[in-house]
Amino acid sequence: DDTFIARFKNEARSIANLQHPNIVTVHDVGSEGPTHYIVMEFVEGQDLKRVIRAYGALSVNRALDLAIQICAGLGYAHRAGIVHADVKPQNILLAEGDIVKITDFGIAQALSDTQPAQRQSVVWGSPHYFAPEQAQGEKPTAASDVYSIGIVMFEMLTGRLPYIGANQQELALAHIRERIPSVTEFNPAVPESLAKIIQKVMSKEPSARYRMADQLGHVLESYRARGREQTISNPSIPSSMPLPPQQTMPPAQSRPQTSPPPPTNLPFSQVQPPYQPTTPRPSFPPAEPTQRYSAVPEAPSSPQSARPSQLPSPFEAPAQTPPPRQAAVPQDWETTGRQYYSQALDRHEDISPGLDIITIMLAGLAFLAVACLIPLYIAVLQARLG
Repeated sequence: DDTFIARFKNEARSIANLQHPNIVTVHDVGSEGPTHYIVMEFVEGQDLKRVIRAYGALSVNRALDLAIQICAGLGYAHRAGIVHADVKPQNILLAEGDIVKITDFGIAQALSDTQPAQRQSVVWGSPHYFAPEQAQGEKPTAASDVYSIGIVMFEMLTGRLPYIGANQQELALAHIRERIPSVTEFNPAVPESLAKIIQKVMSKEPSARYRMADQLGHVLESYRARGREQTISNPSIPSSMPLPPQQTMPPAQSRPQTSPPPPTNLPFSQVQPPYQPTTPRPSFPPAEPTQRYSAVPEAPSSPQSARPSQLPSPFEAPAQTPPPRQAAVPQDWETTGRQYYSQALDRHEDISPGLDIITIMLAGLAFLAVACLIPLYIAVLQARLG
């Protein structure tokens, strides 16, 4: 089929542009007569399917590490617009040091794109690992690769496949209709939080999964980081090792006075020198203290008087003051009274002449009034008698 060959070569050239440590490098694409070929990187190792068959279920740490590498390689291809469409353990090679190398990109994608008349009768991909939409003959997407990663993770952690069927049709119906099994049903050692992530990845609807492999990779990396933090924060102590005796602090009176602890978490150095109390600089000699402007003489220096003066608080008891000097009061009052009495006498002498003249005038007026009233009284009396 010339159309398929042209599509296949285009896919191979696109894959040749992918340079990623978790993708098998494609060096050349060509043909020799009727034979078409791809020259790829040689990977010394074995595929993941053989490892699972030999060892069964892998440990959680190893399966998690391999899954993160698979997501890194496929995520890089998804960002370049390339869908694998046939993710399975047979296409995942393990090099020395458990380095993942993904191979066989684009073959199923080329077949799916160039055989539109056969989409309903032929399903491209591996029936044990393809997504429900692939089982229905739809074009695979990046979310389809994410579903296949979930099936691979399920097999790594349990040593078995989630769906079993006698033929391709039964497997296709199982991916479409059957309940999504949980990893913990076959391996209780798997953490429940990781099992929920895998169950989300194996969702029937593409919109319910992670859209691209990068997103799943970030979720798995965050899960692994949280697990390491919990392991570091809660280290296990062997029961055979004796615990150190608990030290008790001496009472406050017997504790020697020490300098305050040095500041921590400074940005320039991790270890800081011990804290030293502030000492006066040589430019300020101690013989010339700061001058104070106060009319009250200072008390002799003592541990208590060395403190700076403070304003009295209304909540504190008043300070005790010496009793008033009683002898000074009569002396002061006598002096002040004499001065006040002398001034009063002087004022009285000044105003006494004025007061006598007024009195005389008033007395004269009163006499005249009485003298005028007597004849009037006599006239009224005679008028009544007459």
